[in-house]
Amino acid sequence: MSVRHALLALLSEGPKYGLQLRQEFEVRTGEVWPLNTGQVYTTMQRLERDGLVASDPGDALDGPQKRYRITPPGSDELAAWLRTPPGVDAPPRDELVIKVLVALRLPGVDVREILQAHRRHLVGQMRQYTRLKEDAADDLSLLLVADAQLFRLESLVRWLDSAEGRLRHHRVDAAPQAPAPAAAPELPGVSR
Repeated sequence: MSVRHALLALLSEGPKYGLQLRQEFEVRTGEVWPLNTGQVYTTMQRLERDGLVASDPGDALDGPQKRYRITPPGSDELAAWLRTPPGVDAPPRDELVIKVLVALRLPGVDVREILQAHRRHLVGQMRQYTRLKEDAADDLSLLLVADAQLFRLESLVRWLDSAEGRLRHHRVDAAPQAPAPAAAPELPGVSR
């Protein structure tokens, strides 16, 4: 998530103080991503240095008394960010995928057991987000965050199901011996 751009979006509504930006950021994101006050001021200093925000004349000191406003280049930056799709050229470095790939090569490790342990954990997380949605029926921001998290978790469970199917198809033993390393095929957008 781009805190930089989220703060620009808040400033597009009008001038705001640093503490106000932190509070509004947390409210707008369903209070799921707490924001450190120091992070707000560091980000605002960088945005000001880059000419994307300006502080009110006479606000020489940083801190809670400094009020910021977005500049025209800041508005352009925000508009470009909102319209730019996230980069999906290369596979992300997903910790779960890396664990499974590493486990495939470890002697004495039951990869199927690892898949099951992660599936149980993800399903438990899905239950928690489902309960959160029930409790937050009137909080649109929190509902959208919970939906996004549920879709992400569901996709990971589907990937685990697919991985388990591939293990069966390739007849991978439950606890294989260490195989010889094989050359990996080239993936689009991935350089070595």
